[in-house]
Amino acid sequence: MSATTQPPGPAGSPAAAEGPPDHASANVWVVFGALMLAMFLAALDQTIVSTALPTIVSDLGGLEHLSWVVTAYLLASTASTPLWGKLGDMYGRKGIFQACIVIFLAGSALCGLAQNMPELIMFRALQGIGGGGMMVLTQAIVGDVVPPRDRGRYQGFFGAVFGVTSVGGPLLGGLFVDHLSWRWVFYINLPIGIVALLVISSVLHLPRSHLRHKIDYLGTLVLAGIATSLVLMTSLGGVSYAWGSWQTYALAGIAVVLLIAFVPIERRAAEPVMPLKLFRLPVFNVTSGIGFIVGFAMFGALTFIPTFLQVVHGVSATTSGVRMLPMVLGMLLTSIGTGQIISRTGRYKIYPILGTAITAIALWLMSRLGVDSSILEMSAAFLVLGLGLGLVMQVLVLIVQNAVPYEDLGVATAGATFFRSIGGSFGVAVFGSIFSNQLASNVRDALSGTTLPPGFDPSVIQGDPKVISQLPADVGRSIIGAYSDSISTVFLYAAPIAVIAFVLAWFVKEQPLRKTVAVADIGEGLGGSPTERSSLEEIQRSLSVLSSRDARHDLYRRLTAKAGVPVSPLGAWCLLKLDHLGPLEWSTISARTGRALPAISETYDQLLELGYVHDDPPGTVALTDAGQAAADALDAARRDSLAELLDGWEPEQHAELAAMLGTLARALGGSDPEEPREETEKAPASDARPEPS
Repeated sequence: MSATTQPPGPAGSPAAAEGPPDHASANVWVVFGALMLAMFLAALDQTIVSTALPTIVSDLGGLEHLSWVVTAYLLASTASTPLWGKLGDMYGRKGIFQACIVIFLAGSALCGLAQNMPELIMFRALQGIGGGGMMVLTQAIVGDVVPPRDRGRYQGFFGAVFGVTSVGGPLLGGLFVDHLSWRWVFYINLPIGIVALLVISSVLHLPRSHLRHKIDYLGTLVLAGIATSLVLMTSLGGVSYAWGSWQTYALAGIAVVLLIAFVPIERRAAEPVMPLKLFRLPVFNVTSGIGFIVGFAMFGALTFIPTFLQVVHGVSATTSGVRMLPMVLGMLLTSIGTGQIISRTGRYKIYPILGTAITAIALWLMSRLGVDSSILEMSAAFLVLGLGLGLVMQVLVLIVQNAVPYEDLGVATAGATFFRSIGGSFGVAVFGSIFSNQLASNVRDALSGTTLPPGFDPSVIQGDPKVISQLPADVGRSIIGAYSDSISTVFLYAAPIAVIAFVLAWFVKEQPLRKTVAVADIGEGLGGSPTERSSLEEIQRSLSVLSSRDARHDLYRRLTAKAGVPVSPLGAWCLLKLDHLGPLEWSTISARTGRALPAISETYDQLLELGYVHDDPPGTVALTDAGQAAADALDAARRDSLAELLDGWEPEQHAELAAMLGTLARALGGSDPEEPREETEKAPASDARPEPS
């Protein structure tokens, strides 16, 4: 998005290189709205399907493959994320982003047209490939269209998107199932996606990227193969094939062979998809293990809770979405609250310990739920699970970021979220396998010695829960009990897995918290897809948020004291604005969107008396040599204030980090969001302007 509408500075000044203007143009918000729509669709498809799954299974059959409707999307989006990010760098983000939207929409349309479970699973994978690219490129494009000083604020909107989809996804899926058709869970993507595609095509204008990458295609393919083989083995073993069958052994063998091959492949890769040096960091291994188990529990629960509610308790799809809200709200509450508390206290080790313990207790409580459980009992169990997951998910990324060196910050963050997503894929697959095996056994026991209607096939019960209504009342109650016991067994088996995460959490080593690490990404805390930001982009995102907070705490008074410049805070802000944008009319400097006009006359008189400004050409205000020296001193003070926020990262040892500090200091100094408020709020709302001399 080309947004160079700011007043031009002198030839060769940095003004033109500092990105969009202080007041974002309408086009920026149009583009950002389209990006939000794309992110919304990609995030929504992680959760909207859950409440529709029982109906989908009844329509298409294949209950034993239910978990793959979720797993296929998660695996495909997780595996494709690193590729899309680098392809965007190499060939231009706009074109690659448009391709991702088209792939996602094609997958959505095909999912809606699917006539059987294998087709739906295949098309969900296609959807996931596009969705992974939409997530990572949306955030990358924000970095292209939004100036560094505002980047953290805009990124915060994406965290809100994950919050909305976490709450609204299951509910929206239920509404479509009850009032339209489960196929609209996928069709709804088409009009929204087309709008986003048209806006991006017509309004987004980005320069062609020239970054070169050596993409680790082979490593990505092998890593995806390892995950797919293991997920297939756990989901098909004991269901489609016996655990001792050659097919199960073959899948296990393929995973082992690929894992052995993965090590030398990554050692030789110029830009490995999963740098092996990360596994030499104990904190990365511990947090990856915990994250894997947390993803395992979260996505497994999201998949099977709706089945429990709709089949066992006979509620509608919409009602099942409503009854899942305590879990999601609990997750939101502790995820956001934990981030706030950690940023204030600097202590974080206790949260993964508490979170994994509460998650284990919640899974045990859910295993106790049955046909006669009350709404209060179910809501309490779901709430406890959400509270536990929220306590641990976001903290894991923070722990990794706090422990790794600067050069590994980006890949370590991506790696931490990668293992959580892969854990989700395994969780759904393993839960599905346990459920299918247990259900087959429980249904046989329930039907033993009963008389069924003539021509009724007992095997249909396991593929279509709706046929339960065709059975005699007493037999139907027995089958519902079989479903209840089967789902309870799933959660009972998951509880010890959470206990393993609890044990691992005690091995987390707490270190002094870096200031930038304390700035949480809400999306990462709500189970978003793997991130694909560089180390510099991670620092820049955090620094943008921290600097805006710093500006609210008498920043310019501190800068004038540090720089030794005898002006008011508002005067310091004006000097930096003149330095960065060149000679300006005072009306430009004092243009306000706030509550009162600044005391601009007094500021002008002060700067004129000190010899910092003069009218040149007539009608405009420019810096004198003394004013330029004062602005340079303030610029250096602004850079030092940013460097203080990077405590622990040693910016002087990393050229790109040091350069970013200088660029960001110039972008922030004199910007509208940083205008000192203490003087403007006291000044009368007049339109006083100094007359040109």
